[in-house]
Amino acid sequence: MKVDDTPLPKSKNLDVLSEFEKAKKKKNASFVVVGTCPKGSQLNFRLLKHVNNTGHVDAGKSTLMGRLLLDLGVVDQRTIQRYRKEAESIGKSSFALAWVLDQRSEERSRGVTIDIATNKFDTESTSFTILDAPGHRDFIPNMIAGASQADFAILVVDATTGAFEAGLKGQTREHSLLLRSMGVSRIIVAVNKLDTVAWSQERFDEISQQVSGFLSATGFQLKNVSYVPVSGLNGDNLVTKSSDPSANWYSGNTLVEEFEGSEPITRALTKPLRMTISEVFRSPQSPLTISGRIDAGSLQAGDALLVQPSGEKAYVKSLELDSEPVDWGVAGQNVVIHLSNIDPIHVRVGDIICDPKEPITCVDTFTVKVLAFDILVPMQVDVHRGRLHAAGQIAEMSALLDKVKGTVLKKKPKIIKPASVARIVVKMNNKVPLEVGQRVVLRSGGETVAAGLLE
Repeated sequence: MKVDDTPLPKSKNLDVLSEFEKAKKKKNASFVVVGTCPKGSQLNFRLLKHVNNTGHVDAGKSTLMGRLLLDLGVVDQRTIQRYRKEAESIGKSSFALAWVLDQRSEERSRGVTIDIATNKFDTESTSFTILDAPGHRDFIPNMIAGASQADFAILVVDATTGAFEAGLKGQTREHSLLLRSMGVSRIIVAVNKLDTVAWSQERFDEISQQVSGFLSATGFQLKNVSYVPVSGLNGDNLVTKSSDPSANWYSGNTLVEEFEGSEPITRALTKPLRMTISEVFRSPQSPLTISGRIDAGSLQAGDALLVQPSGEKAYVKSLELDSEPVDWGVAGQNVVIHLSNIDPIHVRVGDIICDPKEPITCVDTFTVKVLAFDILVPMQVDVHRGRLHAAGQIAEMSALLDKVKGTVLKKKPKIIKPASVARIVVKMNNKVPLEVGQRVVLRSGGETVAAGLLE
């Protein structure tokens, strides 16, 4: 038997929570960016830009986020110029800004260097993380992964005539149901491309009213929803107020001011360590490096960790936060962990890192209280939780529940209709790390059919 003779990393045995209290500088907040698309439109924007000459197929969220990062000084003008040249060569100069975020997703999919800079930015009071770079074909599973960690969401809607209506009938419904089911309660609606309708206040009010009706029907409290009229392409009302005289009717906050006013969700600092692995890669520091957001608890260099579902132990060789080496990390932070004493075959995206003394259990059957988006019957489903997705089936439909009180309306229903709340039992093909209180999404045939909370 080969014994690993690498010396184990040494721990400084810090009291991480008191270190965190002492070090508190800025708030940390994470958000997910969601845009409306006509249903069925292909979501790999970079590809579309080469083949689609009818203009944007999306609400402009890539352009909006690219412009925001440019105006905040996160990306420099030189980079934008490079993209602009590239975009002009295919007759699409307006796409230059959109590529700021798309570039990163491509780099990751090719497994080359991971530059996390493009999805982080700081304002005076807060360090923000953008959890979801647009441009993925498997957009909804990605959005689930992002939304399950988000403190708030940006919903980008396209104000151009006809586009808003098509988007609202399209994926906006699924997106907002998903956000609600994943526990996101705060939404900032960026009403984009208002410059294309001459900054019409009437159009802005009409869109705000329709979206409000829609969000309140989905279960959002309107006091947690705000609306900002913006032009992602020109940067109006993103970081600074619009200088267009036609837009001077708007006296509210800019988009960044709305970000800053969004309180992060309370962090589960004192609970046992839980972290979902978002990425696994090699790095100069270690043949096995992982990144992800700490969902609960804390860790420090030298700690022993347990990886579930493999049940293998590993050690924290070293840690990074915002590309800087650190001694510890706490719930709510996105960290990079260099591991030692574990074979990479035991570690996959979607796995859970936990405290060996208080491990998460691996189960092959669980009970979940769900909101149905589609008709549910005993059927095959894909279970998504963060980056984890695994196959299973609805094995039992225990009860139909009252939406508000949660009391049983009917036992063992034959079918569960859309918009109903029910308790169901899901049987997995393999054991997966899941525990009470976690949120899962069930999908079938490429559609989201239900989402809910493990009981």
